[in-house]
Amino acid sequence: MNQYSTSGMSLDRLKRIDSFIQEKYLNTNRFVGTLTGIFRKGSLVHCSALGLMDRERNKPVSRDTIFRIYSMTKPIVSVALMKLFERGCFQLDDPVKKYIPEFSDLRVYASGTYPTFDTSPPDRLMTVRDLLTHQSGLSYGQTSKSEVDKAYRFIGIGREHQKTLQEMVQSLSSLPLEFSPGRKWNYSVSTDVCGYLIEVISGISLDNFLEQEIFTPLDMTDTGFYVPKENLGRLAANYQYQLSGLPKLVDDPFTGDYSAKPTLLSGGGGLVSTMDDYIKFCEMILSNGTYKDKRILSRKTIELMSQNHLSSKGDLTSVALGRWSETAFSGVGFGLGFAVLIDPTAAQIPGSVGSLDWGGAASTAFWIDPVEDLAVVFLTQLRPSTIFNIRRELRTLVYSAIDD
Repeated sequence: MNQYSTSGMSLDRLKRIDSFIQEKYLNTNRFVGTLTGIFRKGSLVHCSALGLMDRERNKPVSRDTIFRIYSMTKPIVSVALMKLFERGCFQLDDPVKKYIPEFSDLRVYASGTYPTFDTSPPDRLMTVRDLLTHQSGLSYGQTSKSEVDKAYRFIGIGREHQKTLQEMVQSLSSLPLEFSPGRKWNYSVSTDVCGYLIEVISGISLDNFLEQEIFTPLDMTDTGFYVPKENLGRLAANYQYQLSGLPKLVDDPFTGDYSAKPTLLSGGGGLVSTMDDYIKFCEMILSNGTYKDKRILSRKTIELMSQNHLSSKGDLTSVALGRWSETAFSGVGFGLGFAVLIDPTAAQIPGSVGSLDWGGAASTAFWIDPVEDLAVVFLTQLRPSTIFNIRRELRTLVYSAIDD
């Protein structure tokens, strides 16, 4: 990446982004610190580090600060799985049970409570595409909006409860699906199962596969499932929103969850990264699958991933089972690992049809706009991500700075 260049953007209007975040979010103690990177037409046009990465140690955010990106892991793992697709290792309509025998006898919730569910057979088998698009029937358990969600929470699904991805898959196979695959959209652990698929199909652990196939070719030197001891001083602290008072520290950089390698490698939310690393990933998508003359995916595979794959062919409002996710629903479809903007008017945000986006549980976000040759990465550490409207506000500020 080149150092700062205007690339058809107004420097004065880009400065408004910093003022807005400082006045609305930092001066009011809503966020502890933020880092914003804007990449356009081959150049980094804006990089803004504001506030603190670690309030308790009074350490300022810097360009190389490492952040927990949580669900921004999902697009990376989806790209990794599609590398195996390009090699002919699977087809999108392959039944998942072909590779994961534990999923051979999945049932769909009908009634009852855990552990005495009444279930029925699914209308059809779960496919790999169902996993990539969150149309699998799996859930997350982050809320208790359904009896299946409650069961996820009761038995514990995730890295806090299972030691390996295989154990997680075995636990999932014991629970019913929320719906028959392809019938609805539900934000879920589907991408964690995609991570396990990578291991099963490739015969390589997920962390090693990502390192070989994504991180090394893209020069993503600070992205991984944990932070090495020598770099813990660059890891931001993580905070929880409080109704009153300052955000509460919930994960200290030196003693928290990311100071040692986990045994369960979460393809749905386990990575840490930096602004520069994630912008390199976005740059590869913008360049139709290439980075510095290295081919990661073909142009046609990027095109396939960027289409709206929802069974309804409409937006998320037409098929979403719940309202919790990392994107708005109106005017937004879903591709193979990304949300896809299909109608900016319905979404009521500036942007281009075909833009890709997603976010993470600690209020991080990114989007990629191929029409404008634009990628934006916003990093902070505040859970949950649904409290403030910074993602939509940032879109308005960034697009208003386009000057060509």
